[in-house]
Amino acid sequence: MHAAVTVTPSQLPEILLHVAVTRPVFVWGQPGIGKSSLVQDFAKHVGLPCETLLGTQLAAEDLIGVPRIVGDGDRARSRFCPPENIARDEPYVLFLDELNGSSPEVQKAFYSLILDRRLGSYELHPESVVIGAGNRAQDSAIVRPMSSALINRMMHVHLVSSPRDWLAWARAANLHPWVIDYIGQRPDHLVSAPPKHEEPFSTPRAWHMLSDLLRSYGAGLADGPDLSDELLRVLTLGTLSPAHAGQFRGYVRQVRHAWSVDALLKGTLRWPSDAAERDVCYFLAQSLRARLAKELPERRQGATPAAVDLAHRAKGLLTELAEISLEAAQTVVAGTDADTTQDGTTATLPGWFLVEVVRDLPRLAAARN
Repeated sequence: MHAAVTVTPSQLPEILLHVAVTRPVFVWGQPGIGKSSLVQDFAKHVGLPCETLLGTQLAAEDLIGVPRIVGDGDRARSRFCPPENIARDEPYVLFLDELNGSSPEVQKAFYSLILDRRLGSYELHPESVVIGAGNRAQDSAIVRPMSSALINRMMHVHLVSSPRDWLAWARAANLHPWVIDYIGQRPDHLVSAPPKHEEPFSTPRAWHMLSDLLRSYGAGLADGPDLSDELLRVLTLGTLSPAHAGQFRGYVRQVRHAWSVDALLKGTLRWPSDAAERDVCYFLAQSLRARLAKELPERRQGATPAAVDLAHRAKGLLTELAEISLEAAQTVVAGTDADTTQDGTTATLPGWFLVEVVRDLPRLAAARN
């Protein structure tokens, strides 16, 4: 499904409130982005029970039901009896999760339910709400093509992650402070594109999972044990994309040793030069890149004195970093795959700054020597 228009988690509830009560809505989005949780929260908000059906686990008879004989003699007829979790007398939210992962036979069974709100002789309560959700074809998930007839029976929205929305939720949900602070510094790491092969990848659900694991071990808490680097490696590589897992471990190490980009820019700390701290170097380098991409203006003309000073200090830091790790310094300028978000975009540095880096770094390096 082509994503012509996207919505964030904070925008979706209002759309469901005004649209889903009138017409069925289908929510597209990659795995782990929070589609199911948002629909369940919507049901609670409107005060309706939520019944979830997983399309990948359904057979057609699970919807239509089984026939029974009604009447006697010549007046006997067969009538299909939908299951009791669907055939309710009171209004409710019917959530058809992984709808586009169901077989063609199941998708056809949904036709009358979605358009006419009817299964055989049973008709949904007029105040019931029907919402569908599913992954996209590019997500390497169980997805089957939806027929045009089924697509045309629903209004479609494409859900994308919003670091701001997620951070607000994470603070309210009391997620681990390391996770909250890390995503606050690297919002582009909240989501990574699903890989083409079997390995973990970063999603809001994966970060929530890592938070639960860190809480379980008591990591980073005043009265908790000191989590070993090897165990932290196991936890991060088991939940996040490899690139983000390495960056997060670097973040934890810099937290433990009080390194920060602010301290580097102020000159109160220097880049860690120990080979054992190389992952910290990479995390700080990427944090510096993120700071520059956020705070440097697109054009040199009209840049504030603070932006000019930031650019000057950053060039000095790049010169120092190149002496420790040329590869780490190059990631500040060129970026890495870890910066790529779900839509394939990456934060870029303004062209004027890159020109100044190429022009000034040899002179700065010579001056240091």
